[in-house]
Amino acid sequence: MKDKVTLRIILIFCLIKLALHLIADSHTGFQGDEPLHISAGNHLAWGYMEFPPMIGLIAFVQNLFHSDSIFVHHIFPHLATLVIMVTIGLTTKAAGGGPRAVFLALLAYVIAPASGGSNLQPVVFSQLFWVLSFYQLFKFVQSSDRKHLWYLTLFVTLGFLTKYDMLFFMTGLVALLTSKHTRQALVSNRWWQCVLVFLVVVTPNIIWQSQHEWPVYQMFHRLYETQLDHQGKGDILKGIMLASNPVSLLLLVPGIIWLFFRKPGRIYRTVGIAIVVSFLVLLKANGKNYYFFSIIFTILPFGAVWVEEKLIGWQQWLLWPVTAILLTGAVLIPFGFPLLTLDNYLQHYYKYQQKDIPGGKYAVPYEEYYTQEMWPHVLGEMRAVYDSLPAAEKKDCMVWGKHYNQTGIFELMGKQYGLPKEFGYHGSFYSWAPASGAMPQTVVALAFNDTPDYFFTPFYEEVIPVRVIPNIYAGVEGRVNQTIYICKKPKYNFAEMKEQFRKRIFE
Repeated sequence: MKDKVTLRIILIFCLIKLALHLIADSHTGFQGDEPLHISAGNHLAWGYMEFPPMIGLIAFVQNLFHSDSIFVHHIFPHLATLVIMVTIGLTTKAAGGGPRAVFLALLAYVIAPASGGSNLQPVVFSQLFWVLSFYQLFKFVQSSDRKHLWYLTLFVTLGFLTKYDMLFFMTGLVALLTSKHTRQALVSNRWWQCVLVFLVVVTPNIIWQSQHEWPVYQMFHRLYETQLDHQGKGDILKGIMLASNPVSLLLLVPGIIWLFFRKPGRIYRTVGIAIVVSFLVLLKANGKNYYFFSIIFTILPFGAVWVEEKLIGWQQWLLWPVTAILLTGAVLIPFGFPLLTLDNYLQHYYKYQQKDIPGGKYAVPYEEYYTQEMWPHVLGEMRAVYDSLPAAEKKDCMVWGKHYNQTGIFELMGKQYGLPKEFGYHGSFYSWAPASGAMPQTVVALAFNDTPDYFFTPFYEEVIPVRVIPNIYAGVEGRVNQTIYICKKPKYNFAEMKEQFRKRIFE
């Protein structure tokens, strides 16, 4: 009977979460990195400049619909979110939790701003494989069953082939060596076979990285230079707390304690060490707060079990005040999830996140809000500039997006706006840019205002800024304007341009 009730609870929460996602889809555009992820599906490879191959493979399947619909490109993220919720429910049940614990764990997940905006992006696949890997780790520690070790291997491998942050989860696996029970289980189940399979499967991606001069190092160097080195540990911890929802501390704090002190200790303590090691290594690396979301999701089940056993088991009526406290946290959902329309967000929530930004009126932290209108406007302006060219220049003209999301939008939506073929040298678009042949005599280029006008002058005899497209809502890295340039008389051919940008792909 309890299993049926648990299943109904999981199903109801999945439906609620899916409804929230569909509402968000109805009034949002593409988040900044999404055009790049979508483009990766048109260029299948064993690796990309920013991430491993799985994101490209998932995008390839989505691109079979030949659609620029937000809903289509969010189908797999929505499904991944539902699987995460099911896995949280199963983890709670495996830890000894009943229907009430499952209810509390999933409620805490739904109200967490961390489970909002990130669930609409490919980062949700990293969360998915992390949570699935953790569940199999927990089951293996519980049972020593060989099948769970192999499932763990499967999900860790898929996670590594999705995002390299799976390495932080893998560092936590050192916890398996801290217990005689798990050490014996590893030996008896021939753990080295799992390691060998992992290495064989990921080797093509490692070879790809080697062949392309290890772009992952270039990317992280740039990230640390421009972002990660500028955030303190206190800021990271504060961001994690807010993203988790402060009221969820009602589960997170006892969850951590319970992992180390609940009996039988050999099961929970090993899992707790794995979580703590992953967390500390990630904190040492100054990871962005959304890198920690997967860890938060793995703690919720244990806190829910503690509340069910220690509080509700003592006085059942305490379920209602605990639920009420968690429900108050729902007011924070729009802080991490574009659930409202842009106007409603600005009216009711923006005042709590307001900040000054040079040249802009607002600093909206979610690109999904304003890109719904921004990209059609930008593409229309690009078309107007392109149409203004003489017929002779339009014949072989191309468009150049300085940033990968600009080039990605050109690839995704350019044709329907009558724009010519696109190219770019930022991120993975460097790999896909023409490798030979003459550059067109005229190029229409687009750059954000963090790119100086002289960026294009080393490559063309004439560079003319012709139109500035303002965006009063932009809040990402101060990119409040985009400028359209007409570039004429190239100084290099395509092969020479590739060489010019070989060490500048993340610039």
